Parts: sequence; C-alpha cells; structure tokens
Amino acid sequence: MAIKKYKADADNTIVNTFKPGLKLRATGSNAGYADIIEAYSIYGRESSGSQELSRILIKFPISEISADRTASTIPASGSVSFYLRLFNAEHSKTVPEDLTLTISAISQTWQEGIGLDLETYKDNTDGNKGSNWMSASNTAAWQTIGGDYLTDTGFTFSQNFESGLEDLNVDITDLVERWIAGTQENYGVGVHLSSELEAYHSNSAGQNIDGVLHNPSGATDSYYTKRFFARGTQYFFKRPVIEARWDSSKRDDRGNFYYSSSLAPAADNLNTLYLYNYVRGVLKNIPAIGTGSIYVDLYSGSTDGTEPTGSALAQHVTLPATGGYVSTGIYSCSVCLTASATPVELLFDVWRGSDSTSSLGWAKTEYFTGSIIPSVLYAAQTVAKPVYYISITNNRGKYRNDETARFNLYVRNKYWQPTIYTVANSAVPTTTIASASYRVFRTIDGLEAIPYGTGSASHTLMSYDVKGNYFNFDMNNLQPGYEYAFKFAFYEPEIESWSEQPETFKFRVEQYEY
Repeated sequence: MAIKKYKADADNTIVNTFKPGLKLRATGSNAGYADIIEAYSIYGRESSGSQELSRILIKFPISEISADRTASTIPASGSVSFYLRLFNAEHSKTVPEDLTLTISAISQTWQEGIGLDLETYKDNTDGNKGSNWMSASNTAAWQTIGGDYLTDTGFTFSQNFESGLEDLNVDITDLVERWIAGTQENYGVGVHLSSELEAYHSNSAGQNIDGVLHNPSGATDSYYTKRFFARGTQYFFKRPVIEARWDSSKRDDRGNFYYSSSLAPAADNLNTLYLYNYVRGVLKNIPAIGTGSIYVDLYSGSTDGTEPTGSALAQHVTLPATGGYVSTGIYSCSVCLTASATPVELLFDVWRGSDSTSSLGWAKTEYFTGSIIPSVLYAAQTVAKPVYYISITNNRGKYRNDETARFNLYVRNKYWQPTIYTVANSAVPTTTIASASYRVFRTIDGLEAIPYGTGSASHTLMSYDVKGNYFNFDMNNLQPGYEYAFKFAFYEPEIESWSEQPETFKFRVEQYEY
C-alpha cells in the first residue's frame, strides 16, 4: 500500500460578487453544503473598474494522518509526499484559460456553514454558523476580507491551468508536515486566483472598502469560472482529498542475484537481500537487534547441499556486510560478489546479530540462513522486446472495502522453453520484473481510480522477492459496490520505455455491514 487518501472534512466558497440586479454584494453568503466549489474573478461587469471575486476554503482531518503515522501506516517525514487533489467539474459556463491558482494555508479557524446557493447567493449566514467573505465564523471576522492566509515559503503553492479543464494536483508536503508536527495549526487552505489575476481595484485610501479588495496590481481581464467538485458531491472519486504517496516497494534480489561484472556500472552490481522475521505469522523486530544493525556473510555451496560450507566469501566486498532496519520485522543488506574462476552454483546468506563478546567484534548468534542461485552477466549483441504471459495467482475476485490485500503476480516469457528440470518441477519459475507498476480502473465506465504512479513518488511500483512480483492494495481507496480491474506496465530497459501489458484482472469491492 503506497497510496492513502484523506477526504476533506469542511469546504466552502466565499464571494464578494454582486447579487442579481447588480446592486448588493453577496459578501454575507455561504455555500458550505454545495456540491461545487469555485474560484473566479470578474472585472468591470457592474461598472468600469468593478471587482467580483470568489475563493475556496477547504480543510482536512490532519488528526487522521497523524494517527496513521503513529501506527506506521504511512512512513516518516521525508519518505512520503502529500498532494492536494481537487477534481474539475464540467459546466456550461465559460472556462478561463491560462490561469494560475494559489493555494495558501489559512491562518485562523473558520466554519463551513450550510448554504447551498452558488447562483443567486441567497443563503446568507445572518449570524448563524458559517464563513463568508467578511467573517470566518459567526463569532469572528476575518482580519482581512476574503480570508486570512500565510504566504511565506512552505505555506503557499500554485498551479497553472493551461486549458482551464485540468484537475488540481499540487504537492503540499511542507505544509502537511508542519500540521502533523504541530508547528502550524491546521486551519486548512484557501484556493483562489493569484493576486495578479484577481481583478484590479484601487482607491485613493489604498484600503479594502465595502468588501472590495484593494488590488492595484490586479488584472483587467475576467477569469470566469473554475469549478471543482466539493466534498458533498455524489461522485466518490471526485471528492477533494489529500493524497499520501510513497514508494513502499521492496526489491529483494534473492531470486535475481547477479555476480559483479565489469560490464555493469557499480550500482548495478549491488544485490539487495531481505530478512523477514515472521513470528506466528506477524512481522516482529528481532529483540536483540531492534532497529539496529545486522550482519550478513555469504558462503558457497552446491545445489545438492543443505548448509553452508567452508569459509565466508570475501570477494569484492568486505564480509560480514552490515545490514539495516527497514520496517517492523524487516531488515536488508546490499552486497556485491565477484565470481571465482568457476562460479559456484549456490550461495548461502547467513544473518547474524552483534555479539560484543566475539573475538571478531561481531556476531556469533545466527538468526537466519537463506539460499541464492546466482547468475553471471553476459553481454548481448541484440536488443529484444520480450512478450510476457502474466497472471495474479491469488486473486479472490471479491474484497471488503476495509481490507488491505496482497496480490502476487506470476510472470514468464510467453515463448519460454522449459528444460527437463523445469518440466519435472511442480513450481514453474517466475520472471522477476525489476520495474513493474499497476493502475486500477472501474470496469463499468473506464474511470481511472488509481493511475500509474511512476514519477518521483513511485507510489504504484511493485515489490519483488524470490517468488516474483507482488504489491499490497488498500481497498478503502475504491468505492464499494463496483467491479474494478488491474492493469500492469513493465519498464523495458532495452527500449527505455514503459509497456502496458494486455491482460486485465477484474475484482469487486463490497461493503459488509455485519
């Protein structure tokens, strides 16, 4: 699971727009229960130089994010990115092009309210709970009309919309981390046009007067109107969210171990091995190690041997190699090893803890011994694009919306030629894909619920171990009551491109009340 969504728990649109008739402004109106939120700027509609603005307020449950971090559901600061996502709402009105929206932290508490009307703005707060252009709540006014915002670095962000139809997708990690740490109180964010695109207005006093912002550097063009779905929308996948994304993939080279080669860069000669300490089916830290170091030795063996023999190998790497803590019950170590004149058929990796009484200054206590069948890297004269056969070996077809499921992917070359050995074995070996990613779409209409995440966060990259590729998926990311499907893409280093595989794997998400 490398993606988790946190839905907004309050939103509102506040305006200083003229009501129908262009006599009175809607500065007291509230739209906290509307299923749409919008940002716009109108210049010169009522009279030459008149200004009409709309801004969005939105807040998220940071306490839930903090609780998930405490529970290690999401990783520590620096290992996860948080994205603010608002989804474009199509409408029949004009859509502004080439606009920039500013996202800034709100600096005081505000109330959502229960207004609905974004057309005639008839839902005034009238002293009831709710925010509007002039007031943050029924007990406190904004210090500055239109909302109070923090504009320093780390508190403000922006996104350009070329066509005006794009979704908002902005990395606000710095701000969310401040909220989690408690160095900044969480009052949510405001979303509005940048100051240079909000409508021009200037007066001799140089002040905000009668709900109109003094904005002498503003625009004399109108930008009407950019709409997003609000948290009250009926569309599950269109609700505003903060999306936590991180790379949770574990790349265990036990089944993909290569001897070092002068043909490969140094980084490609490293092999990463993992130790998973399951105690009665649950990952637990090794008590004597905790989150500290662990040590690994490599020994030679033969395919018919059952345990390490001889002395530890120390070719090209100083052994024991020092491994480290990954997460609860999981440790890893990276090693590289040069083959001897006659490469051995089998390697054993022996994991040990520290032992201060040892004459070597390290471990006598052995925690685990694994086996590795190493490969030798050879130069190729041609580049071939492989064709794969793939399947999910443990797809149940139905899942609860409150569970996190693990999916195991079996992959082999479509034109695989088995040997006598592989025919005689019941377990056909799988091909490990070093870079594999998944996406999820709803089958009834093709709506993409989870797109490929192969960018900086790499949040849909799959893990692999000696048994092949796998990934965990949180069904809470999907709306129950529908059928969905997985698609997979593999990165082909030979052609430096991602290739989507033709197979589709369907499943259904259901909500059980009992």
